[in-house]
Amino acid sequence: MSDEPPAKKAKVEKPILHSYWRSSCSWRVRIALAYKNIDYDYEAVNLLKGEQKANKHIQRNVMAQVPALIVENAVLGQSLAMLEYLEEKFPDPPLLPSDPLERAKVREICNIIASGIQPIQNLVVLNKVAADFGEEHKIPWGNFWITKGFEALELVLAKTANKYCFGDKFTMADCCLVPQVYNAQRFAVDLSRFPLISRIYIELEKMKAVKDSSPDQMPDAVK
Repeated sequence: MSDEPPAKKAKVEKPILHSYWRSSCSWRVRIALAYKNIDYDYEAVNLLKGEQKANKHIQRNVMAQVPALIVENAVLGQSLAMLEYLEEKFPDPPLLPSDPLERAKVREICNIIASGIQPIQNLVVLNKVAADFGEEHKIPWGNFWITKGFEALELVLAKTANKYCFGDKFTMADCCLVPQVYNAQRFAVDLSRFPLISRIYIELEKMKAVKDSSPDQMPDAVK
């Protein structure tokens, strides 16, 4: 038997999430953190005041966006990368199926939302639309692109969904869907055109992880 004392567990620093209460990309990550029951510190970044453009934040997120997640003395600046990290670092409960093809399908749904829909209606784009064409064009712009994206997403979900985006298992895809439907409501999208998306969203709204991470529960929320 070794005379060496048992090794001490390495101290794990609490993650720090730099977030804006109404940011859909930040909310994706907050849902995953809540679902996996990961304790973290919340640092607000006020996008309307331009705090994301400060040099100290650009060092965290070179795109001058949110979220930024500080973990293990490193910084992650893209929400899907954060979801993947959390899944690998904290695999239980899982956010991806075990089968490789099924995992790829979940990631496909995530990318439709995170790459094909959300970036076209984010704050930077909307501010450019307002500057070039007038403030009154922001809502129609967002409405058009979310509607177009949901038309494609509804077709994909018709082949994958049951209770949630991928069968009856909560996945990364659901983390992405919730904030995007929230945005759709803000941009007056006619959700009656998307019964599958709407039905899944109603189920997801019941989840504790979704409720606890929702925008109005954040410390920087504007009531």
